[in-house]
Amino acid sequence: MKLNPTYFSSLFILCFIFNSFAQESGVSPWPKSSNINQPWARWWWMGSAVDKPNLKKSLIDFHKAGIGGVEITPIYGVKGEENNFIDYLSPKWMEMLDYTIHVSDSLDMQVDMVLGTGWPYGGSHVTLPHAATKLIVEKYQLKKNETIDRSIKLQDVKEKIPAELLYVVAYGSDGSYLNLTDQLKNRSLKGIDKGIEGSEIALPNTLETDKLKWKAKKTDYTLYAVFSGKTGQQVKRAAPGGKGYTLDHYSEEALNAYVIPFNNAFKGREGKIRAIFNDSYEVYGTDFTPNFFEEFQNRRGYDLKKQLPLLLSETDNEIANRIKSDYRQTIADLLLNKFDRPWTQWAHSKNFKTKLQAHGSPGNLIDLYASADIPECETFGSMPFEIPGFRRDKEDIREGDADPVMLKFSSSAAHISGKNLVSSETFTWLREHFKTALSQCKPEAEDLMLNGVNHIFLHGSTYSPERAVWPGWKFYASVNFNTTNSIWEDAPALFSYISNCQSILQQGKSDNEILLYWPIFDTWEKYHNGTLFFQFKIHSLSEWLHGTPFYDTTKELMKKGYGVDFISDNFIAEAKIINGEISLQGGTFKSLIVPSCKKMPLATLQKLIELQKAGGKIIFQGLPESVPGFNDYKNQEAKLQSVLTENKEAVKPVPNIFKTLEKAQIYPENLVNTGLKFIRRTIDGEKIYYLVNHTSKTIDGFIPLEIGNKEVVIFDPLNRNFGNAIVQKTAKNTLVKIKIDPGQSFFLKTENTATQKKWNYFEPTAEPIALKGNWKINFDKGGPVLPPSATTSNLESWTKLSPEAEAFSGSATYTLEFDNPNAKTESWSLNLGDVRESAKVWVNDEFIGTAWSVPYKLNIGKLKQGKNILKIQVTNLSANRIRAKELKGEEWKIFYEINMVDKDYKKFDATKWTPMPSGLLGPITITPLKTKKLTDQ
Repeated sequence: MKLNPTYFSSLFILCFIFNSFAQESGVSPWPKSSNINQPWARWWWMGSAVDKPNLKKSLIDFHKAGIGGVEITPIYGVKGEENNFIDYLSPKWMEMLDYTIHVSDSLDMQVDMVLGTGWPYGGSHVTLPHAATKLIVEKYQLKKNETIDRSIKLQDVKEKIPAELLYVVAYGSDGSYLNLTDQLKNRSLKGIDKGIEGSEIALPNTLETDKLKWKAKKTDYTLYAVFSGKTGQQVKRAAPGGKGYTLDHYSEEALNAYVIPFNNAFKGREGKIRAIFNDSYEVYGTDFTPNFFEEFQNRRGYDLKKQLPLLLSETDNEIANRIKSDYRQTIADLLLNKFDRPWTQWAHSKNFKTKLQAHGSPGNLIDLYASADIPECETFGSMPFEIPGFRRDKEDIREGDADPVMLKFSSSAAHISGKNLVSSETFTWLREHFKTALSQCKPEAEDLMLNGVNHIFLHGSTYSPERAVWPGWKFYASVNFNTTNSIWEDAPALFSYISNCQSILQQGKSDNEILLYWPIFDTWEKYHNGTLFFQFKIHSLSEWLHGTPFYDTTKELMKKGYGVDFISDNFIAEAKIINGEISLQGGTFKSLIVPSCKKMPLATLQKLIELQKAGGKIIFQGLPESVPGFNDYKNQEAKLQSVLTENKEAVKPVPNIFKTLEKAQIYPENLVNTGLKFIRRTIDGEKIYYLVNHTSKTIDGFIPLEIGNKEVVIFDPLNRNFGNAIVQKTAKNTLVKIKIDPGQSFFLKTENTATQKKWNYFEPTAEPIALKGNWKINFDKGGPVLPPSATTSNLESWTKLSPEAEAFSGSATYTLEFDNPNAKTESWSLNLGDVRESAKVWVNDEFIGTAWSVPYKLNIGKLKQGKNILKIQVTNLSANRIRAKELKGEEWKIFYEINMVDKDYKKFDATKWTPMPSGLLGPITITPLKTKKLTDQ
């Protein structure tokens, strides 16, 4: 059917009129929420002892609270529940997975899962040939004319697993080299330990395989016997049916064997789960794979066997370090190309996405994160914030590892490779068990989102059936977001805040303008105490990140107000220049900065100069001294120096990158000078700013946005309020009137015309008024028992009311009748003071909202003339109840393997705690407000 063009013109006009009317009428411009916007939770199935009624109840609880999806991780079980354990991937287990997916679908939720149990990847079907591998070398000294006549086998009694002899090579004191492998006798018996599928048979001690008889004729020799050994690492926190060896992460053959059971299990279930997850790289001591030497020669261009003495040298010298760098680079290549990329390809063949934590790995974090559909970082421990009233008691925390620069590796990988979602394992060990408040979660989540995360995963929630006695089943390192934790009462407010933020942060694209080169070879070429296996861990940033020019430059750029993403050698190789900007798969950037570095591949330098000649703004802070690696490095070094000389002006280091950037008309966001943190995105030509105040002071005034002549809409993610801001426009920037308290956050979105309702700017008209009188306290729900009701005129911790109140964890309602101090006041601000820990508020039986984060303030609107009733339901933490339980000697720590530990991984003992203050501690005040009008400016 052919439609009249007039039809489309009319339709367009009608849509435009409706949209304009909707905006003028104040229809919310907030994005429509979806399960991807909501926080998700890692969901531990203890012993996989799950059943359908409890699965359904748990998922409904998640859904009602505002959790959009779950990530299933089966782990060790609960003592006494052995009859309910379900073996991983068994028909019964798959039935439970199918049911979980079915219920989730009905609730508009989604499901991710780990490709294994516990972590890292491994399990009962991993045979020794495909288990995590390590290089073992034994040396034999041989004098001139001396003969060796012996079996070449491991002498180290600590090596319990048979190792495969690969080579025997000899190095003469005169510099000669001989490969003696072919002279070994009985080599036909090689591999007898893996001849039977799935077997793990040790070679008998009496069987003399790999016997060598050889005479040193010309000089003294050192013989090196090279073995492919096994780390013996087992899956950590494995669930029933999932115990076994950790997988070789450098072998595509091992990966292909590993996924065979999953190929069978997922047959007919393609696309049923959203993504498969791979946790942080905790495969320890694995610096080898059986065909490593062949891969090395293919990738590095020389025979590593000839350089073993230097590779294994225990002295810090340049040549040896170059060879060690080549070794580490080869491990990185294998992890990326033989495991992570094929893993994602395999997942795609099943219509699944992948979600990867690359940190802790021995590879280039940028490339590894980018190999997955959803890069994922993590936080561990607690970070400090200057927010007044934010509580961070030393006895309840472990110092955090949420360094903003570290977090940016995952988001940078997403931004440059074109991945929209960046996830995070969030709140791991945020506080001691039972002591994490919702208010303590908020700034930690904000720091993640400020550094590019837009898909938060709670760490986490433990499946706990209704039959489990309080506190239910618990994982040893989580906040535990479920109904057994008292904070669940008001957790929906936290989840709503995260969802509101992510609904905007998942829109458009990242708007970072600066790329910063990560010179990984400067780390790989260090001695590192001779270890070949170097991991880029979040717990040891001082070993590879802190104090480097790369780190310092990142911090300086962020402090100045620039948005920064990191780039690797591999991504530089893919870059192009389009309209004077650096173009990558994920977007365009205005400049690329090269921090001072010692080593850079010749190809990278050549590509940078090529980009510069094509019109790209490439800024050098310093010049590389040499190329990395050993093969032909003298010639390569000479070529690098020649290229630098030939392009002397193009690569001339700049004394001040900020002056250079501004000369190139690349300007920072000066709003950071107020102390605000920000991240910026772009959508349909407009800018989105996420602003957070983590300082100790209210920021009140006009802040500059680095975009000219714009109207601006303010969005409050705490309550979904919105409205057009008061602005002052110039051609260069837009000044936005904003008032943001410590602990508060806003989104700003630019637009060309002011079509929304106006933002309400409230200001006090008088000093705060204290609410005094007799507060009635009624304990509503919780345990171990409900304390008797009480009345008090002095607000203090309810733990002082009675022994029952001291032991109580749950919710109590405070009620106060008070007189309206001024009936003419149009709006009042209620400040609850010190709240332990969250509070729902009603005024005259009208629900106002939930105060769950610092500052504990709510706008309660206009009061009635005369008497008014304030009702506040306060919920405390579960700490006092668990303390009382342990003081009574009631055992609840009934879990296998690690059971329960405290934040320092020592025995958990709540009897040592003092009762945590609970309830309203005050002072509670109301402050009269008036709306600041545009004409007031």
